[in-house]
Amino acid sequence: MFHRFSSIVILASFFLSLAMAQGAAPRVLPEGKQPVDSRLEPPKDLNGYFPLVVPKTKEEWQARAEKVRRQIAVAEGVWPLPERTPLNVVIHGRIDKGDYTVEKVYFESVPGFFVTGNLYRPKNKSGKVPGVLFPHGHWNDGRFIDIGRSAVRKEIVIGSERFESGGRSLLQALPVQCARMGCVCFHYDMIGYADSIQLGEDAKKAFDLAHRFDKQRPELDKTNDWGLFSPQAEAHLQSIMGLQTWNSIRALDFLLDLPEIDSSRIAVTGASGGGTQTMLLAAIDPRVTLSFPAVMVSTAMQGGCTCENASCLRVDTGNIEFAGLFAPKPQGMTAANDWTKEMATKGFPELKQLYALLGAPKNVELFANTHFQHNYNYVSRACFFGFINKHFKLGLEEPVVEEDFDRLTREEMTVWDAAHPLPEHGDAFERKLCRQLAEASQKQLDALAPKDSASLSKWREVVGGAFESIIGGDLPAKSDLAMTQEQTTDLGNYTRYLGLLQINSRREQLPAVLFQPKNWNGRAVIWLSERGKAVLFTDDGSPVGEVKRLLDSGTAVFGLDLLYQGEFLPQDDFVEKNRPVKNPREFAGYTYGYNYALLAQRAHDVLSMISFVKSNSHQPKSVELIALDGTAPIAAAALARCGGAVNRAAIDTRGFRFGKLTDYLDANFLPGGAKYGDLPGLLSLAAPAKLLIAGETSESAAVAKKVYAASGAGEAISFGSSKPDEARRAAVEWLIKAQ
Repeated sequence: MFHRFSSIVILASFFLSLAMAQGAAPRVLPEGKQPVDSRLEPPKDLNGYFPLVVPKTKEEWQARAEKVRRQIAVAEGVWPLPERTPLNVVIHGRIDKGDYTVEKVYFESVPGFFVTGNLYRPKNKSGKVPGVLFPHGHWNDGRFIDIGRSAVRKEIVIGSERFESGGRSLLQALPVQCARMGCVCFHYDMIGYADSIQLGEDAKKAFDLAHRFDKQRPELDKTNDWGLFSPQAEAHLQSIMGLQTWNSIRALDFLLDLPEIDSSRIAVTGASGGGTQTMLLAAIDPRVTLSFPAVMVSTAMQGGCTCENASCLRVDTGNIEFAGLFAPKPQGMTAANDWTKEMATKGFPELKQLYALLGAPKNVELFANTHFQHNYNYVSRACFFGFINKHFKLGLEEPVVEEDFDRLTREEMTVWDAAHPLPEHGDAFERKLCRQLAEASQKQLDALAPKDSASLSKWREVVGGAFESIIGGDLPAKSDLAMTQEQTTDLGNYTRYLGLLQINSRREQLPAVLFQPKNWNGRAVIWLSERGKAVLFTDDGSPVGEVKRLLDSGTAVFGLDLLYQGEFLPQDDFVEKNRPVKNPREFAGYTYGYNYALLAQRAHDVLSMISFVKSNSHQPKSVELIALDGTAPIAAAALARCGGAVNRAAIDTRGFRFGKLTDYLDANFLPGGAKYGDLPGLLSLAAPAKLLIAGETSESAAVAKKVYAASGAGEAISFGSSKPDEARRAAVEWLIKAQ
């Protein structure tokens, strides 16, 4: 006999009263009471708390680091790494400043989309020299910044700057000093700043899109022709932050292609938003050998701009851990009187502990200049210069003292002129770029389609790895599960059990029901529905016909209320939306960058139920799944993440595609859901479990068919009727007849 929730028998009249109170479905909890579930609390946002938990062993950290690196790459749209197309570098307008030179540079990170900046090189240096990448933060006018005479004099008075000329442009001061120290420095634009203005009809619109986006644009929300920030862009993991990260990777390609660069000495530094770019590039690109993110690494605010956030990026992780991914290589950072002011006691001790674990405690340093406001000023820059002098063994006298310099004007720095005109730009170009990125991604995916066991392994690594980052979740351990508030009713040929499935470590609770036939055949079906467990009941509280058919065949049937179904809601309402964070700007990354989508959370619920059923002391011989009324995406997500714990599943997709949703808050929205083969790609990860799929054909689900064939289970996937009533009956009969 299947494991019972409880041996306590509750009076049938008590259950009848519960059923009447809730309509058809009996309740686990009293009317009006919700499960005690942590997910009912407000969703996490960028102003949360993001500590680093240092593992006990190097091996634990290596496994964790690999997972977080992949999560960053997935979130940034660079998993797998896109094709490195020709850069087509243009360098022009060389200016000789005596002990260094400055040149104008632009190149294509992807065809037609340009990275722009200035290249600072030392003069009179022989042999290989270090390279420095300098992504700037949110300083007015970016690379062209000039704060003016009045402002710099105030900075001088408080000790923030030293020189009246050079201090007017902190963003020129750093690369000038790097060149004087014998390094080549490439200072490049953030998207929407200075010369990087292709994503707008003019410079202001380009800036506003990248850094001030706040309202969805219906004209750019088309399912086959979209712009950034749209539901379609998010479903393909296209974002300003992802583009900026790819620009940084290609900037590193450019730097390393210069013949004078010593590839063993490559630094990246930036402050504020530039610090965000610094830590992310350093985290995922192993070619960086020294990192110095200024005034950004913190357990507190994680980056407020749209360009610093992306869906999936900081779910269950954060900037301290991102910085930790660079360990044990040399890493310095600064703190100021901003969100980084507590770094000395919150965040940095854990980084120091991690570096010690990896055998390099002296390779990480914090320069806590908290008497200054948010900055990359003369004092903070001096910290970087000393750090790079030490670790790159430049041999310069300490302390390294920055000297004044002759500032360049905007006209001297801009890469665009009559001979080098601004390339294609505006809304049409933005749509073209998104389409181009999606087509390139699809081409990569098509090339990955498995043909044998070796290519199948690669498919699972790439596509399975991506969906692991997007969906998260796994089967909870048996010790983490408990069934509480158990209620049992004997109904003749079968017994009904009610209870609250509790996942202790996550503080989650799921109202659940089990119909247990007394002639149990060892098989268990978990039935998913948009209505939760109520779908299993008729108006009089008895099992519906299809459930009765399964019970009569000897199969046990489980039902549950997924998050925001049934007992999670007053009056059995239906939730059609994800909950956004309390931020008025309509940007998916502010919500999904810190929280799993509702669909993913519901898939976690299914995984919890699968684990509970699977780990039962009586060990059912088969765990099966049925999802017919709009829950196919949830079932597919659970199948992809259950590690083969489900033996067979009957699913009606109704032709659903993540890429066709037009609202990023839709209950079935999944960031990245369209990028990796959409729903058929997700279903492919169920192989070799037996699948009956309604709502699809072998053509529409071709990728799933290919994966099943490559796994040696080509006969395990079949297709049924697309008519809902027929699909429901056929699914039940298919399960009953299965061996």
